[in-house]
Formats: sequence, C-alpha cells, structure tokens
Amino acid sequence: MDLGPYEYTVARIEGDYAVLCRTDAENADEKLVARALLPAEINEGTKLRYECLAYEII
Repeated sequence: MDLGPYEYTVARIEGDYAVLCRTDAENADEKLVARALLPAEINEGTKLRYECLAYEII
C-alpha cells in the first residue's frame, strides 16, 4: 500500500463529498472523497496533501 505523499486541489464540493484533482501527476483521474475525511476548512481551490492516510491543507 502506497501512503503518499500526494498533492490535490479541491475541484468542487458536492454535498457531503469533495472532488479532488491530483496536481503532482499527469493524467490522474478525479477522486471523490467524503468531506468527513478532509479538514473542515476546505473550499473549492484548497490545496491538500495526502500522506499516511490523512489529508492536510498546504
């Protein structure tokens, strides 16, 4: 299991989910993530780092 780090941008928020786009890899698919797993302060355009099963704002 690869635990990162990976970098994402919040593309859009859809109710209880956020759609993330990976910014450190080309041709990466969008990723749908439950907002409960993300920092509460996120908005569209927020940059995130995923590492060791946790997301943090960068």
